[in-house]
Amino acid sequence: MGSLIEELEQRESEARARVEELRKQIAELTERLASAEQRLSRLEIARETVAEILDETGANPAAAEGDGQAETEADAPPAASRFGEGSPIGVQTVPPWRPGLDLSVLPTSYQDLVEVIADAGHPLRAMQVAEAAGLSVDRSKVEGLRSKLKRLVDRGWLAEDGPGRFTPPPRGGGEA
Repeated sequence: MGSLIEELEQRESEARARVEELRKQIAELTERLASAEQRLSRLEIARETVAEILDETGANPAAAEGDGQAETEADAPPAASRFGEGSPIGVQTVPPWRPGLDLSVLPTSYQDLVEVIADAGHPLRAMQVAEAAGLSVDRSKVEGLRSKLKRLVDRGWLAEDGPGRFTPPPRGGGEA
């Protein structure tokens, strides 16, 4: 009977070793995933920031390079592209709010954010907005969302009632 017990103990020891090995692999993969998510978040924020800068400045890549073609390109009619007529550079996704504009001028994802905040009736943090809108509450996704909310504040569609607390502006949430 002793050999059966010894065999079971050996198998149990091997199973424990395998479990420990898998736990180490999970920890390593979790660390790699966190690193990749952090990089993705930084790239998303960088892309959004660059797009925002191009939107605000109406930058023309040829003019920025100083190759002398800026005048002739400025005089030429906009060329058709895969985005429709004209170049997508300089087109603002989120236009500044002004009287007479309603939410329909915003992309759907931005409309949803403004509506969630307006429906809340009190200031919300980015994490609360993500939860209320049914979006991911992963840290990198919330940072991207915070960037969108800040853009809406900068363009007058939302207000910030204290650091990181988003609320409709006094006029009623950007709806005309």
